Amino acid sequence: MKCLIGLGSNLGDRLENLEGAVQRLCLLASTSHISASPVYETAALVPNGAPDTWHIPFLNAVIEFEWEGSCEDLLTETKKIESFMGRVSAERWAPRLIDLDILLFGDAKINTDSLTVPHPGIWDRDFVLAPLRDIAPTLRLPEKTETVFSRARNLCRDLPLWMGILNLTPDSFSDGGDLADLKSLKQKVETFEQAGVSIFDIGAESTRPGAGNVSSSDEWMRLHPTLEFLKERYQNKFFRPRISVDTRRSYIAEKALEYGVDCINDVSGLSDPAMLQLLKKNSCDIVLMHSLSIPADRNVTLSEDCDVVEIVKTWAERKIVELTDIGIDPARIIFDPGIGFGKTSQQSLALLQGAEAFLTLPVRILIGHSRKSFINSWGERMAKDRDWESVGISLRMSMLGINILRVHEPQFHIRAHRAFQGVRSWKT
Repeated sequence: MKCLIGLGSNLGDRLENLEGAVQRLCLLASTSHISASPVYETAALVPNGAPDTWHIPFLNAVIEFEWEGSCEDLLTETKKIESFMGRVSAERWAPRLIDLDILLFGDAKINTDSLTVPHPGIWDRDFVLAPLRDIAPTLRLPEKTETVFSRARNLCRDLPLWMGILNLTPDSFSDGGDLADLKSLKQKVETFEQAGVSIFDIGAESTRPGAGNVSSSDEWMRLHPTLEFLKERYQNKFFRPRISVDTRRSYIAEKALEYGVDCINDVSGLSDPAMLQLLKKNSCDIVLMHSLSIPADRNVTLSEDCDVVEIVKTWAERKIVELTDIGIDPARIIFDPGIGFGKTSQQSLALLQGAEAFLTLPVRILIGHSRKSFINSWGERMAKDRDWESVGISLRMSMLGINILRVHEPQFHIRAHRAFQGVRSWKT
C-alpha cells in the first residue's frame, strides 16, 4: 500500500531527528521504496499565552513509501519510533523531538478514536502541503477538486525553498575564485547545511556579461570533484540538499546525471535538441530559464517599450507546451524568468514587480535575483555588497509564493525569513 507520512521536529538536532525516524522506518520489513520531500522550516503553531520556549521553528517534511500491512500496524510502529527517539507526552502544541503523522494510506478512509485517515489537517496546513506538493503534486484528496499543487500555490505563500549558489568558476561576476579548492568548497557546503539550504546549484561556467568561452572538458574538470564529494557526503541520506547542476551542455548534464543529481539548470532555455532528448529520458527536475544570449550581453535585450512580463510569460507557456508534448511531466519543470538575461535593469525590476503573474503557470517558479546589477538602481555598489538588497527582494518574493529563491549567501536570507515568518504566523 502506498502511504504518506508527515514528519516534524523542533527540539534538539531537528534534521537528525527527521533522518533518524525515517532510517528506523526503513529498517522495518514491511517498508520499501521510501522517497522524501525537501525539508521546510516553519514557524511553530502556538496558542495565546504559550511560553516563549514554545516558539522554536519546526522542520517539516513528507515521505512516501510502500507498506505491507494494515494502517493500524503502521500507526503502532510510528508510535514505537517516536517513543524510542525520546518523545514524551506533553501539552498540545508543545515542542517535540519528533512527530510522525499518517497522512494517507492508499485510498483508505479511517475514522477511529486513535486514527483519522486522510489526516484532517492536510488541506489547511501549509507546513504539510508544501512538502506534500513536492512529492505528490498531482494528488487529489477524497472529495477535493483541486490538486495538492494547486492548493499549495494558494495557501503556501511564504515557504520558499532556498537554492544556494556554488560557483566553481574563476570569473563569476561576484564570487569568482572563491571556491578554488575542495577545502573552500567544504566550508561553504557546511555553512549552507547549517543554514538549512534545500538546493545546491553548482555551476562551472560563468554566464556573466563578457565571460569567455569554457570548453566542455574544462567545465567537467571543475565540476567532477565537487560531484564526487557531494555524492559521498550524502550517500544513503533521505534528508539532504538537492543537487542542481547549472549547465547548458548535454554532455555535461549526462555525466552529472550519472552522479544522481536532482536537477539540470539550463540557462539557455533548453535550446539544444540533444539536451531535450537527454532530459526526456531521465526523471530529474529541469530549470527552464528565459534568456536572449549566453553569456549575457548588455547590448542584447528585449525592446524597451515591450510588456516584459507578458513576453516572458508567453515564452514560458509555449516552452512548457513543447516540453509536455514530448512527454516531460510538468511536475519536473521549474520556470526561471531570467532576471538580467536579455533584460535592462528596469525590465528586471518589472519582472520582479510582476512576478505574481508567473504563478498562473502550471509549474514551479524560481527567481534568481541575488547580487545582480539591476540592484544598482538603488545606489551603486560592488556585486558582493548587494546582499542586503537581495534579502529584501527575497522576502517580497516569498510573500508572493515563489517556490525557489536562488541566492549567493542563503544564510542571511534564511535568518531574515525566519523572523519574517515568525511575526506573521505564530498563533494557532
